[in-house]
Amino acid sequence: MRRRDALRGAAALGVGVAAGTLPASAHEGGGSAGTVTGDTDEGYAPLGAVDVPGATEAVVGDGPTAYVATGDGYASVDVSDPASPRVLTRRTGLRSADEHGPLTNIQDVKLDGDTLVVAGPAHPRWDALSGLLVVDVSDPAAPVERGFFETDYPVHNCDVADGRAYLTANDGDRNALVVVDVSAPTRPTALGQWSLLDAADGWADVDANRRTLHDVTVHDGVAVCALWDAGTWLVDVADPTAMTALGSVEAPAPDRLAVGPRPAVTPPGNHHYATLDGDLLAVGKETFGVRVDEGSDGRSNRIVGGPSGVDLWDVSDLAAPERLATVPPPASDDPTFDGTWTTAHNLELREETLYTSWYQGGVKRHDVSDPGDPTEESWWRSPTEASFWTAQSVGQSEFFVASSRGVDDVPGRLYTFPDRAGEQVDHLPTGTATSTARNGTTSRGESGPDPGSGSGSTVSVPGFGVGGALTALGLGSWWLRRRESE
Repeated sequence: MRRRDALRGAAALGVGVAAGTLPASAHEGGGSAGTVTGDTDEGYAPLGAVDVPGATEAVVGDGPTAYVATGDGYASVDVSDPASPRVLTRRTGLRSADEHGPLTNIQDVKLDGDTLVVAGPAHPRWDALSGLLVVDVSDPAAPVERGFFETDYPVHNCDVADGRAYLTANDGDRNALVVVDVSAPTRPTALGQWSLLDAADGWADVDANRRTLHDVTVHDGVAVCALWDAGTWLVDVADPTAMTALGSVEAPAPDRLAVGPRPAVTPPGNHHYATLDGDLLAVGKETFGVRVDEGSDGRSNRIVGGPSGVDLWDVSDLAAPERLATVPPPASDDPTFDGTWTTAHNLELREETLYTSWYQGGVKRHDVSDPGDPTEESWWRSPTEASFWTAQSVGQSEFFVASSRGVDDVPGRLYTFPDRAGEQVDHLPTGTATSTARNGTTSRGESGPDPGSGSGSTVSVPGFGVGGALTALGLGSWWLRRRESE
């Protein structure tokens, strides 16, 4: 597959302070040891799991350590024995001594060699410290916070590659991609920024909530930017002082994108997370169902919409990107905000394998060697205990990791799974990560209500409240800048 140079050649669109660190609270060896659930007569199942309360994003490099965002900080997890992952350390109270500190609402971490970046807050918070923490994890059991890049906007997501960090800078105006040099970790420095407003005339007239930069992944000098209603954009970031858009997928003309609050929480959905492997682009969309009162009698008696899946695109010619296939989501018996979430979330493409997370719909692996005909190879779900945020491969290992936010009184966890084909038995475990109870579930192949998005696989389970509706970035955000009030 052709990489950055080919993308540049095919481009359809041409455009034109550090602070010292202070010790954070450490919880050495926290969490519970993982236990093998087995992959024997119980079918395809996790190899192990460890409690990581507050878990959201998880990342892992080529080494035996995973790093997990925990809301109040981050944790490092030894996965050298996937049957028994264990927490090495958990850090909280980050930047507590800073004005408006500590750094909280941390939902994203990313890894580049021995450099971990920790971003927050994920959502706008009044008088809250915001920015990017640069951490040396050469000793995963004793990470050292080296530097901090403070921002006046929330950082919902980020990435890091080749000594540069990439931030989603949703300020309610430009909603820019900001590039920060972290190669000198004690002095992170802004290098440049790119905004959709730089790509073409007219975008400034589109409400900022319709063009939120929700996530960014960087591959071989190309930033893949998921820009909500505005589609997915590929940006040449080789020179961060002169970044240019290479092209886009499903980006409407600005004058066709109506000004107003974002509607894209139902299919066809928002561009939520996107990643690239050569010429293959994967775009995940996060959507839900909405109850409609058809009879105007005060009763919502029909659900419109539902979960969305992952679209696979050939972007070898960015002047004419081609959608090759869509991986459908698991179905839900109640796909509303207050029901059972089975929509696409974070994912990874690696060596012709697509790893996907679907909240309570579980985790899946697909063979995408023929991206026009992706083949589901494994699927594991336990909706009463696990709500998966992401799935990530582990270098050349024979397993992958997936983080769960937990469900009800089941805490967040980091799971390890066999990185191969397999089939879960016709029951879904409930309770703890190692339970094999057979009650309260419906096996694969049974249909729930039509989710409105062409789902091929199904999960039909009782709905579980998720403790609050979607927050700022999901339903329209604005950021009150702290410094404007000072």
